[in-house]
Amino acid sequence: MSEGLLTRVRIWDLPTRLFHWALVLCVLGSVLSAKVGGNAMVWHMRLGYAVLALLGFRLLWGVVGGRWSRFRSFLYSPAALLRYLRGRPRADDHFEVGHNPLGAYSVLAMLAWLLLQVASGLVADDEIAFSGPLVSQVSSEISLAWTAYHKSYGQWGLYALVALHVAAIAYYRLGRSKDLIGPMFSGDKRLQAAVPPARDTWASRLFALTLLAACAAGVYLLVTPAPVV
Repeated sequence: MSEGLLTRVRIWDLPTRLFHWALVLCVLGSVLSAKVGGNAMVWHMRLGYAVLALLGFRLLWGVVGGRWSRFRSFLYSPAALLRYLRGRPRADDHFEVGHNPLGAYSVLAMLAWLLLQVASGLVADDEIAFSGPLVSQVSSEISLAWTAYHKSYGQWGLYALVALHVAAIAYYRLGRSKDLIGPMFSGDKRLQAAVPPARDTWASRLFALTLLAACAAGVYLLVTPAPVV
């Protein structure tokens, strides 16, 4: 089809876009504050709590959010992955719309890894400058094990996933002339096929804000010690 027949379609709703960039900033800030250490560890913890609230929101939004932000739109079967790798998609696959199968697996891996990394931080204790808010809820052996994971496998696994994510963006931009960053700012993609747009109204945005507030409140209650009676 010619370029003139392309149609601008809303794919990424505003809550999904804000989640994405907020997560990028929080993860970056969390890594930098951990490298600085000392008093910066206070911000490392705060940003970790923010990441946890954002992840909680994304899990909920993956069920009730805009069409292409829902998990069901990119939970691909092995058969779909094979069709994608062979370059033989079906008409209803829509690999070019939201996340393609490889991108979808990458996103799911990133969310799961971040959730595990934050969870390990909640019970970690380096016995110097950092003690997670839930350390008292686990044994010292479990705390030490998760502290080691948080500072080694968890950290390096996160770096590897981020590097893979950046490499994929660069490959699609330079190797296949596909811009993956622009739509995450504007929310729109120019597509040749008739594709149903994602719901992105002020009502849905207000609903998303309510979900985020609930997740933030849940994290606050989780990490705040109960008052001593």
